[in-house]
Amino acid sequence: MAPAVARTDHERVPLSSSSPEAVKFRELLREYRKKVVEKADYVGDRFAEEARKIHFEEVEARGIYGQASQDEIAALIEDGVDFLPLPDVPEEHN
Repeated sequence: MAPAVARTDHERVPLSSSSPEAVKFRELLREYRKKVVEKADYVGDRFAEEARKIHFEEVEARGIYGQASQDEIAALIEDGVDFLPLPDVPEEHN
């Protein structure tokens, strides 16, 4: 299922759409992703471990990004660790 952009008229626009709303939303997602990648540390598949250490103040707080399995994500949520997924943004096709 493709992500969709909410519109004020309550119609859902697929993120892959070429509508002005979808184009603008993809650009915002790209900017967000770029800022995270530039300012955060990539921890790869150690994301859950590092996020938990930061949450429980075992290491200094810092921005991180990486990968986590569905089980690791569920465990982080259960532990009350705050995080956001880093969105994948579809490429523009001319």
